[in-house]
Amino acid sequence: MNEKVLIVDDELEFIDALAERMSARGMDVTKSGSAADALDEVKKKGFDVVVLDLQMPEMDGLEALKILKAQKPEIQVILLTGHATVEKGIEAMKLGAMDLLEKPADLSVLTEKIHKAQAKKMILVEKKAEKRIQDIMETKAW
Repeated sequence: MNEKVLIVDDELEFIDALAERMSARGMDVTKSGSAADALDEVKKKGFDVVVLDLQMPEMDGLEALKILKAQKPEIQVILLTGHATVEKGIEAMKLGAMDLLEKPADLSVLTEKIHKAQAKKMILVEKKAEKRIQDIMETKAW
C-alpha cells in the first residue's frame, strides 16, 4: 500500500526535490508551502504521514502539530529542522510528533520512518474501529 504523505516546508525547491525522490519510491506525495495550506489539505484528504518543517513563517511546525493532532489524532507527524534543539525535540514529542529529523535528512532514514509511521497509523485506526464496534455491540440489545 502506498504511503500518503504531505510535505510541508516554506522552501519550495526543497519540497519539490524531496517529493520527486519520495514519489520515485512509490509514495503518494502532496506538497504544501505553508502550515495553513497544509491544514486545509489535511481536512480535504486523508494522509498517513505529514513531514513538517519546524521553522516556517506565519505558523511554525509546533503550532501546526498541535492543530493536526487535535483534528486527526491518528495522523503521524515527522518534523524536519535545520535548527534542532533538545528543547524543541522534547516539546515536539510531548505534542505527539513521531520523530524529529535534522535537515538535510538522509532519504533512506526518512523513508524508513515514513513506513513505520504508516504502520503505526494503521494500528491506531484499527484500534479505533474495534472500539467503535465494541461500543455498538455493548449498547445495542440485539
